[in-house]
Amino acid sequence: MAEREGRVEDLEVSAASGVPARSAGCLSCGDGGLVDVLSLGALPLANAYPALDDSRDEPRFPLDLALCPACGLVQLRHVVPPEAMFADYLYFSSYSASMLEHAKALAQSLVAERGLGAGSLVMEVASNDGYLLQYFAAAGVPVLGIEPAANVAVVARETRNIPTLVEWFGRDLGRRLAAEGTQADVILGLNVMAHVPDFNGFLAGLASLLKPEGVAVIEAPYVRDMVEKAEFDTIYHEHLFYFSVSAVAAAAVRHGLVVQRVERVPVHGGSLRLFLGRGASHGPTAQRLLDEEAALGLTTPAYYAGFRRAVERIRTDLTALVSRLRREGASIGGYGAAAKATILLNYCGLSARDVDFVADRSPYKQGRRIPGCGIPIVAADAIAERRPDYVVLFVWNIKDEVMRQEDAYRRAGGRFIVAVPGVRIE
Repeated sequence: MAEREGRVEDLEVSAASGVPARSAGCLSCGDGGLVDVLSLGALPLANAYPALDDSRDEPRFPLDLALCPACGLVQLRHVVPPEAMFADYLYFSSYSASMLEHAKALAQSLVAERGLGAGSLVMEVASNDGYLLQYFAAAGVPVLGIEPAANVAVVARETRNIPTLVEWFGRDLGRRLAAEGTQADVILGLNVMAHVPDFNGFLAGLASLLKPEGVAVIEAPYVRDMVEKAEFDTIYHEHLFYFSVSAVAAAAVRHGLVVQRVERVPVHGGSLRLFLGRGASHGPTAQRLLDEEAALGLTTPAYYAGFRRAVERIRTDLTALVSRLRREGASIGGYGAAAKATILLNYCGLSARDVDFVADRSPYKQGRRIPGCGIPIVAADAIAERRPDYVVLFVWNIKDEVMRQEDAYRRAGGRFIVAVPGVRIE
């Protein structure tokens, strides 16, 4: 039987119950044999930070992970409409020094490697506040951002002068821009492909917009790292997909693309940097990882058998530690009002009774609270001012950066609690 595309239309919706769409089959290949991997229960939207005085009920949605053995794609069972999560967004990439360093290094390498200049075009899907495209623009390369969150796009245009379309990227937009004569030498998609329900439409849009020798550079967390390091707090409703090279390669060929190259990068706890373009076959680095994944059984349910147990152990150990410290009279704060904080706190059942505050550098989040658990978000200098005995580090992916920023707190006796991949005090 010929493989067909999975489509967003292949969803079952229970409007009466308020439950979001449940996939009837794989959203990549369309196969109906999904196998459950992990359920985190009904959790709030990870980046929907309510105001401190907002007393409205916060919606919760199922957060269940499944594997498609047919093509290897790990995906959420339920799809929350993107408009509910991204139309007004409070994640700004520029507030992480590590992300800016990562973006600058990537831009510099691509400009040099591909000989980009004034006659080139670099596009970015989900370009956020222009944190990445600014480095291409500074090198004299024309750029175009595509960002669905209007409030974020305004920052890109007004503070960095980055041309930005407020649009949802996919098959239709790709065809429309191509018909208008827009084609790119490089299309960037950092931490966005996992967010798009219409995975096939996303790839089709890339294929439409690439010049014949162009390349799409995609970064996405690697499901292998997530499982091996028990990074369950990277699972949230925005992240519909958890990619392997096998899953991406199988989908790419349906749209006339191959995986020309793959790099493993440490960002976000371990990610794939995939270079997609036209060609006769996948490149050697891609083939090496495809062989490794086959040897590990990465596309089989057996590979994921220990993941649920590791996640449950983190919940048991963290709640026991926090409970003991509170009984002993310790004060506990948190650092990093990231989506990871929402998932970890809600899955573990922790609230403002357990964690006094969460400090964050982004002024867009300060004065709000962590979804679902009522913990207030304050400025980063609250760590030095309040000096809690312990701080739960939610943004473990930038641990070194935070440790440098909070060196004075640590020298004064403050301790950090890190939960992933296992609970420990540092």
